[in-house]
Amino acid sequence: MFGAAHDALLGQLDTALGRARSPWTAPGIRPAETPSALAGARAWWHEVAVTGWHGVDDELLSAAATVIEATLAVPELRRLAVLLDGFAAELRACLPIATMTEVPARRWADLWARGVLLTEGVPPPEEAPRVSGRLLPLGVDVHTHDTAVQVQLHAILEPAGGGPTRLVRAAVAAAKVDTIIGPAVWRLLSGHPSLLTALAERRALTVTDLPLYGGDLGWVDDRVRLDGPADPFATARVVLPAASAAATAPLDRHPAGIAEPVLVEGTPVRVDDGRLAVEVDGERISLAVDRLPAAGPLNADLLGAASALLGLLRWDDGQWQLQPLAVSATVKRRVVQAHNGDWACGVTDPKIAKEEARTGDAVAVLRERAGRLLRR
Repeated sequence: MFGAAHDALLGQLDTALGRARSPWTAPGIRPAETPSALAGARAWWHEVAVTGWHGVDDELLSAAATVIEATLAVPELRRLAVLLDGFAAELRACLPIATMTEVPARRWADLWARGVLLTEGVPPPEEAPRVSGRLLPLGVDVHTHDTAVQVQLHAILEPAGGGPTRLVRAAVAAAKVDTIIGPAVWRLLSGHPSLLTALAERRALTVTDLPLYGGDLGWVDDRVRLDGPADPFATARVVLPAASAAATAPLDRHPAGIAEPVLVEGTPVRVDDGRLAVEVDGERISLAVDRLPAAGPLNADLLGAASALLGLLRWDDGQWQLQPLAVSATVKRRVVQAHNGDWACGVTDPKIAKEEARTGDAVAVLRERAGRLLRR
């Protein structure tokens, strides 16, 4: 049912935007040999099903730690690892489950089913088609959790040797602890210098032989190099209208998963309840201010002064919402741009930088303490 709703909404959106979308192509046959990390995760999900919600105890949840560690070590299984980690933490917070007046069975069953389906694995990297060309960033979506952070780049790929441009995504992630928040999360991604520099300096990237899974690029740092300046707003105005999008993978066909890059010109208005909204063809679309990351410079004041917005169009709570990724605004009679990734190489706002200096570098402190423990 959710898949059908997703398809209908995305079809309406593609029609309104005039956006072409390629059909879904099923991946090749999975390898007969199952990686040990994947087998361990599958066994843990099976054990949860056999035990039942009321039978979940500390012993079962402690067993998940080994599985999480093993899956986190495999880049292709990072998505499964984060889901498993978050699910185990949620169950642990509810112990003893047997005494709960009402178990959120529908939510937990949905998460469990998702985890089981993810244990079907991913196509081996060597089976994915390879792409090369110039990557023009549009914006970055920052996802943070108590135990993980992921930045997802939305960009346009201009294939080497010509060919139609296409919308793609590329994501990198890292494990974290709940004390690392705000701009500090960027330091956890220091192993991806080309990506961080491209975000902070608004530059294009040249990619060579990266695997492409539908619309998602498999990020390999040594196959990426920095290119010249690339203004995301210019890219959105000139290149985005003709770019084609990839079909959504079957597991991702849910209305909540819709996130389509769009450019909206015009100043947002405040509706009756005080929320900010933009008008598109006579329709008002609310701005998802609650999705603004603490790791970037965007805030409600900048949005209110915007003359153009780059964002992701999402379906949330039964309505379309625009999640801002970048803003072009007039501040003190000067046109400025602010992007979610502006602080990828360090905070540029003097006030925030001063506050960071006062509180200290949480990442450096934790690494130093971890080093002490390892030396003992």
